[in-house]
Amino acid sequence: MGEELNSMGEMFRARRKELNLSLKEVENATSIRTTYLQAIEDGQMEKLISPIYAEGFSKQYAVFLGLDGERIVSEYAEIFKKSTQQDFAYGIGTLEMRGNPGAGVKWMPNAIWIAAFFVLLVVAYYFARVLEVI
Repeated sequence: MGEELNSMGEMFRARRKELNLSLKEVENATSIRTTYLQAIEDGQMEKLISPIYAEGFSKQYAVFLGLDGERIVSEYAEIFKKSTQQDFAYGIGTLEMRGNPGAGVKWMPNAIWIAAFFVLLVVAYYFARVLEVI
């Protein structure tokens, strides 16, 4: 499997260099991060988020390079079937509470607008009395 990964990655790298493109240019065109593109070219699929993302990114990368993405994905199907253990220690999917620094101040702008409205009403009433409109 390692040899297949390297051959697929080398095929992508060779085609990219043939088109005289940098990884950054490919990232800008495909919206696939440079680290993921590098992982595909280096044959390190375990660095990608999951096998589904590896398959999708590889197909999109291949199409961008003018290669047949469907054929490549089906040809290297074993690569994309391998499940990898993900580390979710960074908080996604957990029940940890996260603080919101602006949560306690949300009422302040509303209070200012309400106070300004009442001040405007009082000033309008005062001028109406002075000008004898009321």
